[in-house]
Amino acid sequence: MRVLKHRKTMGSRLTRRHAINAEREALQVTKGDTVRVMRGEDKGKEGKVIRILTKTSRVVIDGVNIVKKHRKARTAEEQSGIIEMPAPVHVSNVMLLDPKSGTPTRTRRRIDTDGTKERISVKSGDAIPRNR
Repeated sequence: MRVLKHRKTMGSRLTRRHAINAEREALQVTKGDTVRVMRGEDKGKEGKVIRILTKTSRVVIDGVNIVKKHRKARTAEEQSGIIEMPAPVHVSNVMLLDPKSGTPTRTRRRIDTDGTKERISVKSGDAIPRNR
């Protein structure tokens, strides 16, 4: 790779590259939501969102996409072995469940009377509460 001679160009190049890497996607689901898997091996399974990975647009759902992980003992008391854990699923493959009917639904955003944003179910029109 060519060595850069001017500090100006080097600085701007680094900041652009870092900004692209650090982008985070705004997702429709949040931690604690109940979702249904619409595509893939675990199609039809429902579960609660445990963790959200905004950089990769993935969610970890309890009891879905279970993989076996070979874990080494970190301390003398801990036991090594094969453990089962949920792996992340892309957010495009899951849908939020409607609180009224329990069917999968898309969401809309609405600004409430007191100025806070709330999620609205497209199917029923009801507000979806935040579970944090």
